[in-house]
Amino acid sequence: MTAFVRSLAAPPPGWTIETDVIVVGSGIAGLTTALDLRERVDRVLVVTKGELSSGSTVWAQGGIAAALDPEDTPEEHLEDTLVAGVGLCSEEAVRVLVTEGPHSVRKLLRRGAQFDTGPDGGLTLTREGGHHRDRIVHAGGDATGAEISRALIEQLEAVRNDPGIEVIEHAMVVDLLTAAPDADGRPGPVCGATIHIIGEGSRDGVGAALAKAVVMATGGIGQVFRSSTNPASSTGDGLAVGLRAGAAVADVEYVQFHPTVLWQGANARGQLPLISEAVRGEGAYLLNGAGERFMVGTHPMAELAPRDVVSRTIVEQMREEESDSVFLDCRHLERDFLKRRFPSIWASLKEHGLDMAHDLIPVAPAQHFHSGGILTDLHGRSTQRGLYAIGEAACTGVHGANRLASNSLLEGLVFARRAARDAAAMVADGVLEQLEPVERSGESALVPATMRPRVQAIAHEGAGPVRDGDGLDDAVARLDRIRARFHTEPAAEVVPQTAEWETTNIVAAASVLCQAALLREESRGGHQRADFPDTDPEWAVRLAARLDPDGEIDFMKAPLDLVE
Repeated sequence: MTAFVRSLAAPPPGWTIETDVIVVGSGIAGLTTALDLRERVDRVLVVTKGELSSGSTVWAQGGIAAALDPEDTPEEHLEDTLVAGVGLCSEEAVRVLVTEGPHSVRKLLRRGAQFDTGPDGGLTLTREGGHHRDRIVHAGGDATGAEISRALIEQLEAVRNDPGIEVIEHAMVVDLLTAAPDADGRPGPVCGATIHIIGEGSRDGVGAALAKAVVMATGGIGQVFRSSTNPASSTGDGLAVGLRAGAAVADVEYVQFHPTVLWQGANARGQLPLISEAVRGEGAYLLNGAGERFMVGTHPMAELAPRDVVSRTIVEQMREEESDSVFLDCRHLERDFLKRRFPSIWASLKEHGLDMAHDLIPVAPAQHFHSGGILTDLHGRSTQRGLYAIGEAACTGVHGANRLASNSLLEGLVFARRAARDAAAMVADGVLEQLEPVERSGESALVPATMRPRVQAIAHEGAGPVRDGDGLDDAVARLDRIRARFHTEPAAEVVPQTAEWETTNIVAAASVLCQAALLREESRGGHQRADFPDTDPEWAVRLAARLDPDGEIDFMKAPLDLVE
């Protein structure tokens, strides 16, 4: 096996700044963390690849799940989450999520988020797959993420002129800065980050931001795959950057494929339009080529079964029929209701020549959410001192083998607040102080951006919705050959720039994903092995990985609850 790179080749920093805490990412997790941190520390730096409004949260359609109905309880929410997670959730983490969730949503309301309400002024609650109660709050029908981002960004805009907060937009974190290695040769505590300014701004090129703590809220790994519902910025940066800095990652093999993504042909690439699960929650059916509802009789909840069940069943239907898609049928629902409840989806489908109330909608599974990420405890702390991770970039254990619908935005809220409190306390108490960064030893070669389509095809073919040992073994070998090829090339052959850094991160994330999926010889949630179709109780453990001092990936079985 070829060693992983320990840092990315980049020009030396041309400028340096200092802050207390760096927050990387501008989705719900990153923005909530920044706002809460600002209440407790003097200096916060927010770094985002695009504009503040470009985080993954803006694309969320469904809503936020929380036990807000008087007849609902956190215990019922916990039970639904544990069932969806197929025995791999951290029950401690889920309990934190469901008990602190309602308060976190109410705080979001106080910060200005405007959710849909009924005639009596109360919040309108709906249901999605895997939930046995109506507990999903939403905004603008199907534009919940956009409304949350608007509310949080409005708060950030209010303090943009505050000298205690700096926002750097159009910037990518290339690597984390780490202090002197430990006695075993592993990187020392995280003490900042190298940042590349992509667009125009007050600074140019690569610089160094020194900090007492760094919070990774970079979103998921969508662009590792050939097609995804994720924005173009989701290139697995958090996972790859954390891995290079010495942090453990976990549950990387668990990828949720959304069952109902608009099918646009075999050559469709990049971010594809998602048809929210809430559409099925309001009564839409899934039909095969013969016009039959194939989910009835497959699962007691039919179209509202957990996403892994629906995705797997759709794949089976497509294989049986030798087709590229199945169909979502909303024709029995009222036209005015569909336009009012799902305005964004209605408009998106109209752009593609489809009338939601009249036409069958061709859909197929596509990569949607990553349950794995940087391994953290209940306070967002990673295994590497000074590094926190929240949101989709983290593995809190909340989702286990399969995320329950609309739990992701809630996770971002709850654990962002916890991470902000903990990091601020650690800084105030002097536990986390500014350390001197040192250069990390090891490989720093880059993979050229021209290789990205090939890498995405390998990940899609080897680690798609249904996998097998032969396909995964082939994917691991092919990805290893790509890394080996460019490790031996002179550094000057690949110019250090954004597309190359992103592609190198994609290769790292795909490699760890395929190796973990090959090791886990069972089917569970978002990890489905055709050659090991049953769930094995022996595998009710978390599969974690980290790089050894030589850059080799080292897998280990970890307990489900990491609470320290």
